[in-house]
Amino acid sequence: MAGSSDACFGNCLLLTDSYKVTHHRQYPDGISLVYSYFECRGGKFPEVVFFGLQYILKRWLCGPVITAEKIAEAKDFYKLHFGANVFNEEGWTYILEKHGGYLPLRIKAVPEGTVVPYKNVLFTVENTDPQVPWLTNWFETILVQVWYPITVATNSRAQKELIARFLNETADNMDGLVFKLHDFGFRGVPCVETAGIGGASHLVNFQGTDTLAGIMMARTYYSCQMAGNSIPAAEHSTITSWGKEGEKEAFKNMLDQFPTGLVAVVSDSYDVYHACETVWGKELREQVVKRGETGSILVIRPDSGEPTEVVIKILNILEGVFGSSKNSKGYKMLPPYLRVIQGDGINYEMIDAILTRMKEQGWSAENLTFGSGGSLLQKHNRDTQKCAYKCSFCIIDGEPRNVFKEPITDPGKKSKKGRLSLQVENGRMVTIEEGKGDVHKDLLELVFENGELVKEHTFDEIRQRAEIELVKEAVRSKNKNKIFQK
Repeated sequence: MAGSSDACFGNCLLLTDSYKVTHHRQYPDGISLVYSYFECRGGKFPEVVFFGLQYILKRWLCGPVITAEKIAEAKDFYKLHFGANVFNEEGWTYILEKHGGYLPLRIKAVPEGTVVPYKNVLFTVENTDPQVPWLTNWFETILVQVWYPITVATNSRAQKELIARFLNETADNMDGLVFKLHDFGFRGVPCVETAGIGGASHLVNFQGTDTLAGIMMARTYYSCQMAGNSIPAAEHSTITSWGKEGEKEAFKNMLDQFPTGLVAVVSDSYDVYHACETVWGKELREQVVKRGETGSILVIRPDSGEPTEVVIKILNILEGVFGSSKNSKGYKMLPPYLRVIQGDGINYEMIDAILTRMKEQGWSAENLTFGSGGSLLQKHNRDTQKCAYKCSFCIIDGEPRNVFKEPITDPGKKSKKGRLSLQVENGRMVTIEEGKGDVHKDLLELVFENGELVKEHTFDEIRQRAEIELVKEAVRSKNKNKIFQK
């Protein structure tokens, strides 16, 4: 992911909030250590998927990131910015000369992919050199940006749990779950880097994507050769360029060009109901059915209208012309060569509404796949899960001091005290404050120390940790059956 953007943003001395440039003057005299932590203080979902810190560390903080040239650039820049010499040139020069430009920081974090109840510590940061206690919170700005991959991965996983629940209730199995929510979000985010971070965060839970930047992110920073898959699919221009009277020919061309395998065809350019009943259901029916002889599947895509109404009406129309059967749970299934994808207006709430309506109408969730763009990667902010980074401990004149905030105007912003650990007690993760945790039970592990990444997680490991319980139960059940059969 590194590239030409480094020319503008490659100096980590400029990757902070302006006010932090003066903070080295604001701490008490005699301070030698600042210890801070990151948590999700609440939010939409009661548990979060921890993901994305490794990317930030490898992208911005690993190696000799402080140089004489960067210090000089920052000094000149901040003099213009503030109109005065407030930059800590002496402190950064000390890091360059004493540590060779490597950052004297220690970061401990929960393993990426871990699902943690909110209001728990997710990672801690502290300086390892007593001469630079201000360094811990200098990097708050860039480290807190982990809120974005955490929130996207959390939202994506919640949707996976939702879809899995309906599959468990209405389908014979959940074999296709990882392809039930496809990422359409590349064009809906403000830059390529956001697409990469968000796209990879979704891929923690699913494997369907059209956001290539997400695949490259997982490949570059998480050792994953290929994290996602896609299929040949039409867009409106490849259909409407044939003209309204040529819609049948446009559809037929898709079947001719891709005679085997999965192919998705957007079908609402003019009249999606006519397209399903007449064009697909009569004029091209024989070809659609014949493709099924090789196990190939046509996926029809509506892209407009009220989703709950449109999906049900299309399923009923397709049933009328192609027929249906009932699975072992008594829910209707289209023929195996025919499926539908709803890629317009999809978010957590809409998925719930559509699948609820389908279940009420006797349709299995297996008939439908979802695509999501802006709601998947873009409609989030730092307050979606109330992410925050706060100092909880320091050392002043050799004396340890637990520190915290507790605003009377907002009890929800009360921060934690002292050194922290994350432990499992009575089957649930809890944060132990004030240094009272058991070091042997602490789930936080050392990931970064003195400018080097000391623990690296692969994408496969992260996916395994983030897996939902329904899938884990299904795997356990299959394994038991195999043992029994033997």
